[in-house]
Amino acid sequence: MIDLYYAATPNGLKLTMFLEEAGLAYRRIAVDIGAGEQYAADFLRISPNNKIPALVDHAPADGGAPLSLFESGAMLLYLADKSGFGLPPAERLRERAEVLQWLVWQVAGLGPMAGQIGHFNVYAPETVPYAIERYTRETARLYGVLDRQLAGRDFIAGAFSIADIACYPWIVPHQAHGQALAAFPNVRRWFAAMRARPATVRAYTGVADVYARSERALSEQARAVLFGGRNS
Repeated sequence: MIDLYYAATPNGLKLTMFLEEAGLAYRRIAVDIGAGEQYAADFLRISPNNKIPALVDHAPADGGAPLSLFESGAMLLYLADKSGFGLPPAERLRERAEVLQWLVWQVAGLGPMAGQIGHFNVYAPETVPYAIERYTRETARLYGVLDRQLAGRDFIAGAFSIADIACYPWIVPHQAHGQALAAFPNVRRWFAAMRARPATVRAYTGVADVYARSERALSEQARAVLFGGRNS
């Protein structure tokens, strides 16, 4: 059994998508990040960066004590190796490398840039034109990179993989990112196919759009917790 510490953010949804796709048994444990539950001592022992998602695998492959992990990319790699799903084995060197580079591209590029424009478009207490232009433009560039990669292929690395799982939740809020999928036809085609997968439907059932709220819907306490840069 895997305990998944979760909130319905793009990074949290990566993990529910993977677990549903792979058919691994898991328990979803909600973490109220607006209330500051990510700073609780018990959670920090699992996720020292005080972010969700995090997981505890109670049956690791080495047969040892429960294993905890934080960082969504690391968790996808771990679970893919554990289950044999979504990542070619080491002996398929080139196929595995293709998946890994796109996973890292999402973690290092698409997620951070899309997250910034989502913040400035939806949550910032004031309009900051330079930030909006900067991050809209960079996010558009990244959508373009993904669009070119998807030309002539169904999935990002050829076959369905954790690269697709990592990227999809960051394309879901494309409107909040200031992006129109009509401008990226290959991404739009891939996005529709990903959205229709039964595991995606299960992962997103009952999930609210975290970017649908305006900053005015947040209490001052929640804003301080989410965006205040708390260190402990």
